[in-house]
Amino acid sequence: MSASFWDDKFAGRDYVYGTEPNAFLVSQRHRLERGMEVLAVADGEGRNGVWLAGEGLRVTSVDGSPVAVQKALKLALDRRVNIRAQVADLTDWVWPVGTFDAVAAIYIHFGPDLRRTMHHSMYAALKPGGLLLMEVFHPDQLGRGSGGPPVREMLYDAATLEEDFRGMEFLLLEEVETELAEGLLHRGPASVTRLVARRPA
Repeated sequence: MSASFWDDKFAGRDYVYGTEPNAFLVSQRHRLERGMEVLAVADGEGRNGVWLAGEGLRVTSVDGSPVAVQKALKLALDRRVNIRAQVADLTDWVWPVGTFDAVAAIYIHFGPDLRRTMHHSMYAALKPGGLLLMEVFHPDQLGRGSGGPPVREMLYDAATLEEDFRGMEFLLLEEVETELAEGLLHRGPASVTRLVARRPA
């Protein structure tokens, strides 16, 4: 989807996915250490990147929407934390290689033509031993009103992620039903896939 699509979605004063971090990401706090370099991919209005920064991590927050990035910077200012926020189209961004201790990818979805390339870029951005933290919508989410793209091919089951990230050490890979309460657009019962994986040292 284009930057203008997301600019329109983020244009209001409200934070459409809320200002609090994703609950699964918070549940993985024990895997993260202060001072780690973290990439928050497609971070939108900044709720996850700002939370990570508040936990003492060094955060690079990237999103394709200039409107979202400005709201992320405002949220960081309000919370008195620093993030490095960047506007970038991930499909032609020059992804850093071997740079981050962790990559947080929360509800970021691509079609089959881009998915493996983007997932490989996330893997490549990690330092050896780095962690990938991911929560995405499962195909069973299709037709539900609690979020996610309305296209089955853009929804990921565990087998898809296992194949895309083959060679990583899987610390957690599960398909679960959960209850979302993330702003205006992620609210209600949802079917999600969760992954925590480590790049080999």
